[in-house]
Amino acid sequence: MGATRLLALCLLLAAVVWTAGQRPRAVSVGALFDYESTIGRAARLAIELAVDDVNADRSVLAGTKMDLVMEDTNCSGFVGTVQALQLMEKNMVAVIGPQSSVIGHVISHFVSELHVPLLSFGATDPTLSASEYPYFLRSTVSDYFQMRAVASIISYYQWKEVTTIFVDDDYGRGGVSSLGDFLAAKRAKISYKAAIPPNANTDVISDILFKVNMMESRIIVVHVNPDTGLQILSIANELQMMAGGYVWIVTDWLAAVLDSSRSGYPENMSYMQGMIVLRQHIPDSDAKKKFTSKWNTAARKRKIASGLNSYGFYAYDSAWIVAHAIDHFLDSGQQINFSTDPRLHDSDASSITLSTLKIFDGGEHLLQQLLLTNFTGLTGLVQFDSDRNLVHPAYDILNIGGSVPRLIGYWSNYSGLSVATPEILYLKPPNMSTSAQQLDSMVWPGDSTTKPRGWVFPNNGQPLRIGVPNKPSFKEFVASGKGPDNVTGYCIDIFNAAVKLLPYPVPSKFISIGDGTHNPKYDDIINMVANNTIDVAVGDFAIVKNRTRIAEFTQPYIESGMVIVAPVKQSTSSAWAFFKPFTFEMWCVTGTLFVFVGIVVWILEHRTNEEFRGTPQEQVLTIFWFAFSTMFFAHRQNTVSGLGRFVLIIWLFVVLIINSSYTASLTSILTVQQLVTGITGLDSLIASTVPIGYPAGKFIRNYLIEELNIHESRLVPLNTIQDYADALNRGPKAGGVAAVIDEMPCVELFLSYHCNFRIVGQEFTKEGWGFAFQRDSPLAADMSTAILQLSETGQLQRIHDEWLTRPSCSSDDSGLGPSRLDLGSFWGLFLLCAMICLFSLGVFFVKISWQYSRYSGSVSAGEPSEAAATSPAVSQVHPMKPKPRRLDSFKDLMHFVDKKEEDVKKEMKQRSSSDKDHHGVGSSDTHTVVDSA
Repeated sequence: MGATRLLALCLLLAAVVWTAGQRPRAVSVGALFDYESTIGRAARLAIELAVDDVNADRSVLAGTKMDLVMEDTNCSGFVGTVQALQLMEKNMVAVIGPQSSVIGHVISHFVSELHVPLLSFGATDPTLSASEYPYFLRSTVSDYFQMRAVASIISYYQWKEVTTIFVDDDYGRGGVSSLGDFLAAKRAKISYKAAIPPNANTDVISDILFKVNMMESRIIVVHVNPDTGLQILSIANELQMMAGGYVWIVTDWLAAVLDSSRSGYPENMSYMQGMIVLRQHIPDSDAKKKFTSKWNTAARKRKIASGLNSYGFYAYDSAWIVAHAIDHFLDSGQQINFSTDPRLHDSDASSITLSTLKIFDGGEHLLQQLLLTNFTGLTGLVQFDSDRNLVHPAYDILNIGGSVPRLIGYWSNYSGLSVATPEILYLKPPNMSTSAQQLDSMVWPGDSTTKPRGWVFPNNGQPLRIGVPNKPSFKEFVASGKGPDNVTGYCIDIFNAAVKLLPYPVPSKFISIGDGTHNPKYDDIINMVANNTIDVAVGDFAIVKNRTRIAEFTQPYIESGMVIVAPVKQSTSSAWAFFKPFTFEMWCVTGTLFVFVGIVVWILEHRTNEEFRGTPQEQVLTIFWFAFSTMFFAHRQNTVSGLGRFVLIIWLFVVLIINSSYTASLTSILTVQQLVTGITGLDSLIASTVPIGYPAGKFIRNYLIEELNIHESRLVPLNTIQDYADALNRGPKAGGVAAVIDEMPCVELFLSYHCNFRIVGQEFTKEGWGFAFQRDSPLAADMSTAILQLSETGQLQRIHDEWLTRPSCSSDDSGLGPSRLDLGSFWGLFLLCAMICLFSLGVFFVKISWQYSRYSGSVSAGEPSEAAATSPAVSQVHPMKPKPRRLDSFKDLMHFVDKKEEDVKKEMKQRSSSDKDHHGVGSSDTHTVVDSA
């Protein structure tokens, strides 16, 4: 009995092992989409052909048949959800679909619990992410990449604002949200979002499009479902929104509609001229051509009215993705088993049988096999990246012109916009630089080849809100009256003149900002522009760095830099005014140099020039007379030596410079005005501690504190022209200011009223005044063009002369008292003169030393010794060499130097002749003594 039981158990185990090693005879795969939709009609036949090809291919699912179970969602989220549950009851191992992103959001929760992978060829909503829906896998290109392509097109044509028309469901909202993110990265934005409810009727669509037409932007992006998209475009055409000036960018739904039209393109395609249409890029291949022919043949047999579109190719590849994954799943020894979920049980109070929904035990392993997919399908390389998106997403960019769409370029996630196919670019290094982006020429709506501006002034009944500062002074620039339109001034006239040059009307309304008694804060007005409280700020607004970060400024219509204004007074003469041109040190050094040059010339001329000789008293007088008479070029003594003349020429040049500088400085001192405070420019103002006035409310205060590091306690805010004058007249000691810093146009206007002030130093900043608009406002660019046109025609200058030209005082600082001349201006000249004098003295003393050496040798040779004179006999018998007596004392040297050079030469010549005579007499005496001996 025991042996029988053991044998039965062994047979049972063997049967289980044999069963485990066998593949199932069939696997059930579901398909969920709308049978009668544009995408669904192409996808249904494509999926059926794919399943037939899979079952006919013995290399895939060998011995196992793929059974396809399809359900129609009937364009309804509710019906689609019910149909998805019915598929789950039939123990599906995977589901191809859904086609709709809305249904995808709903049923992804079910399949995540039941572990049934979803492989969608049509749900492109970017928010269907793997982190929230782990069993959802997209076998087509996500709208995340399509919206990135749209943003690249908008950036390529340099448009800044767009209007979006989208279906108000998960699909539409998700796509537009991604578009907004990509536009923001390119400094553009969605200015208006027009949400169209699903299944909206004609009246609702008309109302929405009417609002779109009232907006400023003429760049319209349409992201809707294929079945309602044509109705939207038809109504837009009736509202004259397909005319010139508009730009329509349509996502891939329109390409699907156009490709699905079997009898050529729709007759109503005429109003689509100039549109930009995106289409999923399907690379050309033999397999693609073969499948297209096969699909068309089958469609004719089944009398399918529509044609094949790009979604049909993705649906075909989806079936093959599932087949390859199941094949690898079974090859790994996995079994297709389902188990009940204990959390799902039938309720006696409900007729819904939840217990029929079972968990696919191998669902997680099959999902991993799906993610490892790697083969070449009709759509190219079929492979998923780490984010579960298909690798190499790409789009064709079409331009509807004529009877058929024209391909003008491509977009790929690899290299952006290009005219070369993505397959060629994949072989090269990626290049997303701006210069590498390119598209072919376009035909725009209205049959125009000129790129539309992309915006018009909004026709929504809202005038342009223009903020102007209401301040108590400088009303020549801008003055606010009692009424909102009673605004005048230079800045206002410039703005109105520029607006008249715009090619479109701009209704406007002026808004005064400020109480008229104190200057408003200009930075607050710019912030009002940035916060959309007003549309534009008009006035004396300087274009500075901090403001350009939050507002868009036009071309400057006037130059404006900061300058310093200080009080001046008329110079009063005095009895000792002639000492003022030079400082004390300058006088001392100049006098010393006069004496020094006089001494040098005397030394060089004394030995050769009779006019420089005489008694000591006479020679001292000669030195001083000669030195100071050169000041007037009235010296009587002539120079005869080469060195003396060389020194004198250089010295006379120095005297000329000194005389000219002295004369010019003395003339200025006696005739021009003098600064009261001693402030001569920006450096002296910063180095001082005196109070400084500035216009209240302007950017100048922050500039002085942050850029020039001037302490806040030194700054005094001033509001009016009279405040400027009163503070400067009082001065620092009486509670006023030493100087006022303001912009050049304001200072010029101030000086036209007050002549006892002057600009000191140079203009130390360079700015300009412009009109401030909201960031990326297209009106700013058009206004800049208009301002340039005003400048070229001379109207800008005429408006300036009308408001700002009046009799005024000279505003430059050329008439301000000059500083006293000091050594800093002449030390180079004095040093050069002194070096030349020293050089000449050196040459002179070298020459003297050489002459003195010769002169000393001739004296020693010409004088006999005392012994020879007293003992002539001995000297005759024993002649001795005379002992020399050298003139080496300082007194002898000075005596030599004092001698005239002519006398020294004569004496040396005489002594040379005497030496020769002595030598001849000595020889005769010697012979006589010898003979007598």
